[in-house]
Amino acid sequence: MEKLSRRNLLKLSGAGALLGSLGTALQEASAQGLETYEVQLPENTIYSSCLQCNTGCPIKVKLYEGVASKIDGNPLSPWTFHPHLPMNTDVTTLAKVDGALCPKGQAGIQTAYDPYRIRRVLKRAGPRGSGKWEEIPFHQAVKEILEGGKLFAHLGDERIYPGLKELWALKDPEIMARMAQAVRAIWAEKDRQKKKVLVEKFKEDFKDHLHALIDPDHPDLGPKNNQVVFAWGRLKAGRSDFIRWFFSQSFGTVNLHGHTTVCQGSMYFTGKAMSEQPTFDASGKLSWSGGAKFYWQADLSKARFVVFVGANVFEGNYGPPLRVGWITERASKGELEYAIVDPRAQKGVKGASRWIAPKPGHDAAIAMGVIRLLMEWGKIDSKFLSAANKAAAKAIGESSWTNATWLVKLKDGKPERLLRASDLGLAKPKAKVGDKEVELDAPVVLHLGQPVAFNPNDEGQAVFGDLWVNTTLEGIPVKSALQLIKEEAFRHQVRTWAAFAGVAEEDIRFLAEKMAQYGKKAVVDVHRGASQHTNGFYNCFAWFTVNALLGNLDHQGGFVQASTYDVTGGKAGGPFPLSKLHPKPLTPFGISLIRHETKYEDTTLFEGFPAKRPWYPHASDVYQEILPSAAQGYPYPIKILFHYMGSPAYALPGGQEQIRAMLDPDKIPLIVAFDIVVGDSYLYADYLIPDLSY
Repeated sequence: MEKLSRRNLLKLSGAGALLGSLGTALQEASAQGLETYEVQLPENTIYSSCLQCNTGCPIKVKLYEGVASKIDGNPLSPWTFHPHLPMNTDVTTLAKVDGALCPKGQAGIQTAYDPYRIRRVLKRAGPRGSGKWEEIPFHQAVKEILEGGKLFAHLGDERIYPGLKELWALKDPEIMARMAQAVRAIWAEKDRQKKKVLVEKFKEDFKDHLHALIDPDHPDLGPKNNQVVFAWGRLKAGRSDFIRWFFSQSFGTVNLHGHTTVCQGSMYFTGKAMSEQPTFDASGKLSWSGGAKFYWQADLSKARFVVFVGANVFEGNYGPPLRVGWITERASKGELEYAIVDPRAQKGVKGASRWIAPKPGHDAAIAMGVIRLLMEWGKIDSKFLSAANKAAAKAIGESSWTNATWLVKLKDGKPERLLRASDLGLAKPKAKVGDKEVELDAPVVLHLGQPVAFNPNDEGQAVFGDLWVNTTLEGIPVKSALQLIKEEAFRHQVRTWAAFAGVAEEDIRFLAEKMAQYGKKAVVDVHRGASQHTNGFYNCFAWFTVNALLGNLDHQGGFVQASTYDVTGGKAGGPFPLSKLHPKPLTPFGISLIRHETKYEDTTLFEGFPAKRPWYPHASDVYQEILPSAAQGYPYPIKILFHYMGSPAYALPGGQEQIRAMLDPDKIPLIVAFDIVVGDSYLYADYLIPDLSY
């Protein structure tokens, strides 16, 4: 075969471009009726969503003789076509315009036509894990899962399996809401004897309903409804809303748990921590709540400099059709520059201004070096950071504000807690909590050297604080939150931070110089590479702090919350407020199977430390705890496990222990799984119900 020279290659490339133009001409000819291109007829086009990864790109499927022959992006979607076509574009035009889609998405044809894809309900026809199945009608599966009974007597198994019907023990919305309130009161009481008194009062107040509880002596375990668990590996909008509507609002179980901890839990919980809002109770006491476990991203449409930390935007992330287009187009025009922080030379390295390869898990050291330099050079957004409350943010044209200037009380030279008005005897601001006005034991800032107590949520009275505070007030040593960050960053020279991370000092200086140059249009975009470590929360928090210091939160070209259409109609102007249309919504309560968002010492189970299993007062969706907790029966035994689109045996360390938990019907009596194939975890299910791949 003759070798291909560079000259001939260029000639062929030109010919390829000509052929591309010819293809366009043929499509135009088709539009004029000169020939029929079957797959571009509107009647041969289906619009759907891709589930090949978590992004869920809108897609356009082309059919040939009724069979999917090609998958492309939907031109109506900004994710796959920019600028997207108007929503009122006629279907004939739509059929001839294709959006972008990554190879994984295009490979979805293999998923749809997988010969091993299950199409009927399977019921095990042997012991769990035997690989023996029988097909049963869908209505039979529904009946058996609802009613329970001797479901496998035909196999010689005389166990009486539980059904949903018997576990829907508490179904009165009013009673459940009152019980939930009483349990919160039990948890709030710190005195152990008084807590016992409240338990006895609970038993007296609800004596006619104690049969519905898992254990009346421990009412905070909740009702028997909680012995039904729904767990998932991936759950997308639409289905997730229905599942929550059914299992939470309708059935009343607290046990709906996802896979976040084996996905990017540290990053999500950093987002939750940074979005927590200051709230006050009826006594005026300050607490934090309302943080959303969400994903912040760089706005690639307007950013000038982006640092991708452990984010493989050209290979995965959220997702190549959406993000790669912005990067390549704007970078080629000189509008965007980016750097990559990743031990691995990912594909994006080719176009990056700099590739910085840290030691795995040491990303935070780079961020701390950047913070030090930005502070040394005076390149933090002082105006943004000085706004202490909502009114102040509004006054300077910001939609977000921080606690950078809030004063922190020190004990033995270390931060103890936020300083309160009561600590200094300051006048307390007043605000409405519920339907009454209360005095707030509010946080304090130093304004022009004078302490001021203020309402963080006040929209009328703007309060600005001094950034750098290290002083003593009424005998109490205090520092501003920003001062504490500075001292931490200045604990080491930049070269030392670089050594910790295993990178060159010049790398850190390069990042800081670019951020100083572009300000609010410089942004750090973090994903799993930084978060999936035991110290992942601190890696993410350090980088998120860089964004806060730049003042780019909620700015075009800055750090923004990833958001999509709310299918429940919860957003303003939503046409169908589905979340408000439930006829009798229940209020699930009690300790969850994974003991999340609950303090062990507040519960009636507290018997001193250590607990039998870990508790997670600040986290949720602790995937690795679901099956082991069920196997141990702590904090209570479960009866039915529903598991959707996941594989704990494959995804989690020590998969053999996950399998061991699923094998024993005495520990988990009934397992119902939903998937498209008989996977390596759902091999151990009692029922396997087919899901759709599209």
